[in-house]
Amino acid sequence: MVLASPTELTMSARRSAQPLEPRHLKPFGVGDVRVLLLENVNQTAVEILRKAGYQVEFHTKALPEDVLIEKIKSVHIVGIRSKTKLTRQVLQHADKLLTIGCFCIGTNQVDLDFAAERGISVFNSPFSNSRSVAEMTISNVIALARQLGDRNREMHEGNWFKVSANCYEVRGKTLGIVGYGHIGSQLSVMAESLGMRVLFYDVLQLMPLGSSSPTESLDDLLRRSDFVTLHVPETSDTKDMIGRRELALMKPQSYLINASRGTVVDIPALAEALRASKLAGCAIDVYPSEPLANGKYFESPLIGCPNTILSPHIGGSTEEAQSMIGIEVASALTRFINVGTTLNAVNYPQVDLRAIPAAKESIFRLVNVHRNVPGVLRQINNILAPFNVEKQVCDNKGNISYFMADISIGSVEDIQTIYDHISSIEENVITRVLY
Repeated sequence: MVLASPTELTMSARRSAQPLEPRHLKPFGVGDVRVLLLENVNQTAVEILRKAGYQVEFHTKALPEDVLIEKIKSVHIVGIRSKTKLTRQVLQHADKLLTIGCFCIGTNQVDLDFAAERGISVFNSPFSNSRSVAEMTISNVIALARQLGDRNREMHEGNWFKVSANCYEVRGKTLGIVGYGHIGSQLSVMAESLGMRVLFYDVLQLMPLGSSSPTESLDDLLRRSDFVTLHVPETSDTKDMIGRRELALMKPQSYLINASRGTVVDIPALAEALRASKLAGCAIDVYPSEPLANGKYFESPLIGCPNTILSPHIGGSTEEAQSMIGIEVASALTRFINVGTTLNAVNYPQVDLRAIPAAKESIFRLVNVHRNVPGVLRQINNILAPFNVEKQVCDNKGNISYFMADISIGSVEDIQTIYDHISSIEENVITRVLY
């Protein structure tokens, strides 16, 4: 397999070849595709990318910015988790970079807009850790009901306090789930298997699973639930969605669990409610500001609050979840490089085409990213007018448009002509030719 300019490929090699490297770089073979994986990305990703024939450089930790800038100049794929910051300053040095894989849920560590402007797609894994988060939430429900966090701390301090006051079974209690997506719906099923009643609130109309019931409002859920657990994204609407007012609506001696995003809960207000015994306890896994490295860096008003379980953002930190994340993101990266699909990209339009039939050796695939302004698609179609376009699709996201087309051509020279003309369009960001 090779990555090459159109004039260096024969038509007979079309089916086994790989895409043209953009930004007018010299042709290179698929074995020269370079991947930089940082922060101990799961080995499932390493195996998938190496199996694709790529050169993989693997690091267990994040790199200093100056080292990262130097290395990113020569790679086509970068894989990170949450500590590496791919800022504008870093990405402006990424002359060969085609795509970024965030092997985690969030993408706040990447300048998504600038990456799109440079023709760099970004993929993440928003759902692969759903089961792990749901299981930890259930464990927190039981631990809070039995005050296990306090008893564990006391035992480590050498104190034996065997008590049953204010310790409960969860059977028969009401669990209120805020956000009934991949995590919330799985949690719903688990909770019912424990004999809990389940209420949920979501901004979307979703089908209840089992015997769970939707509530008309968040306020209604807060008033009726013994346990409230949050599973919502970070948006302007969810920022401080649980503040003093909402905490006051909750049942006296109820419990709050947050394994979603740190900005969803007003932490000082929550600490006040716990210390005043307005709530019976809480379990928090995410925080408005989190340390960038392991060590003695954590500070919070919640430290020392009664029946309060604090964990260092580990809801999705299981071997199973990390393995699934590695598979999902690495597969998305190889599909983007090899066939151009942007399904599940966070900063690109969602575009895909069915595979090119193997029997049609005269067909090549054109992939183009351009600025989303009027008239560009007309220019592209005028260039393609002399040829038979088997299929094409174009979609927009913000300032970026993504175009894919499978085109029948008569000679390799035709491919070069199409590539040169589309690359010369003023609004062109990046053009690739896939065979």
